[in-house]
Amino acid sequence: MTLTKLLLPLLLTSAVPVVAKVPVEQQTLSSLADSIAKGDTTSEAAVKAYLKRIATIDDGGPMLNAVITLNPDALKEAKQLDRERRKGRLRGPLHGVPILLKDNIEAAGNMSTTAGSLALKDNVTGRDAPLVARLKAAGAIILGKTNLSEWANIRSDNSTSGWSAVGGLTKNPHSLPHNTCGSSAGSGAAMAARLAAGTVGTETDGSITCPSSINGVVGFKPTVGLVSRRFVVPISHTQDTAGPMTTTVRDAALMLSAMAGSDPEDSATSEADARKVDYAKALSKDGLQGLRIGLVEMQGVDPALIAAAKIRLEKAGAIVVPLPINPVDYGELGEAEFKILLAELKADLASYLQGLPPGKVPHKNLADIIAFNAANAGTELAHFGQETFEQAEKEAGLDDAAYLEAVTKARRLSRAEGLDKLFADNKLDLIVGQTNSPAWLSTLGKGDAFALPSLSRLPATAGYPHLTVPMGVVRGLPVGLSFIGAQWQDAKVLSAGYAFEQAGASLRVEPTFKK
Repeated sequence: MTLTKLLLPLLLTSAVPVVAKVPVEQQTLSSLADSIAKGDTTSEAAVKAYLKRIATIDDGGPMLNAVITLNPDALKEAKQLDRERRKGRLRGPLHGVPILLKDNIEAAGNMSTTAGSLALKDNVTGRDAPLVARLKAAGAIILGKTNLSEWANIRSDNSTSGWSAVGGLTKNPHSLPHNTCGSSAGSGAAMAARLAAGTVGTETDGSITCPSSINGVVGFKPTVGLVSRRFVVPISHTQDTAGPMTTTVRDAALMLSAMAGSDPEDSATSEADARKVDYAKALSKDGLQGLRIGLVEMQGVDPALIAAAKIRLEKAGAIVVPLPINPVDYGELGEAEFKILLAELKADLASYLQGLPPGKVPHKNLADIIAFNAANAGTELAHFGQETFEQAEKEAGLDDAAYLEAVTKARRLSRAEGLDKLFADNKLDLIVGQTNSPAWLSTLGKGDAFALPSLSRLPATAGYPHLTVPMGVVRGLPVGLSFIGAQWQDAKVLSAGYAFEQAGASLRVEPTFKK
């Protein structure tokens, strides 16, 4: 437990000036923002309510281990935002709303950015990642950081999602022995347990959508290049992106509107300002009306659940057509993707480490991290090794012919011969299907036991938008429905997911913290 979390009781001592008519933890991000705006509660009261809930559920009771550290200035910032509101100054639609960040995203203040590794335990940079600066400009309060799969789950093939040396193993709020999936495990679990109004995750392949699906929340992976990746601990500049994880699609759209935009220091975002819109205003209950939707046929999916989702899509006005599960050679695409991730991990991590402010982190490249892990094997390598790191360290570089060939092949297979072809050949607007399997039991050091193939690979390697929305439960465990669109069709994907969400009763279930 961090020093900040040990000081939590001291942060809660002063009286709460206003009590919300609806408890903070029962509100969506949108409704909390409205409650604060109407004076039904305050930012200070909201921060205190979430801090109390974190102490009760994350540090005590079920002990989810979803939150890795807290912002010691959160209450001070909340009071400042309340003062600004009373004076008529509003920063934006998120004014005074508490948000949790995945702990590979830098935020100014006395918080480390560790990526879950003890090698970065002193990585207090004093910088806001551009996406964080944008959230703050919209009025958000950074409440703290969430646990994650260490190094975003790329250290070992035998890694267990949700475990890090800094934060331990994150537990699934719906069933504590079950896994939380993907590297944004803490963001998914924290959102499901309502430890903040919204959370931010990052994805290289499935690390937003899988934990969102498995924890029963909404998760959106934007088009790569819509949100800056600067000051985010990297894996791959080809596939990395940050995105919102929330309880509703509207909440995700509000957060994305704040996060999106061009960054001159991230060339992938050069088109972002021209492409971004107000994603919340673009939502429509008619967002599926007249759209041709390709429904992926998967083995092992609960037939009743998929049938119900199909009916709901059609009720909302969609034309649903069946699609095969294997539109491309996933083996060949997977090999190309892995080559890209290995080469870019080595290069991009070195660039990140060498760009850190001096004096805090001595490590300058992947080789240094490998050596640190070996020297601290009792903590870092207690449950699984670092063979993927060691494989990446052998990569030749970003000018290597084999790497460049892999980039070309992955782009061709995922776009021209993958999603673009599926959209064109079937005259589709979007592709939908079950995001992934329900959660499996966490077994440290034995890897993750996916029962179904994930839908994340094609949109991840193509860099296209991918939304997952709760669609029900299988044996008491949540599963999500994916909406996948073409490049820069983020607004269309979100609006379709919103229309599905609004087409009937809520399919999101509250966690029971079952032991």
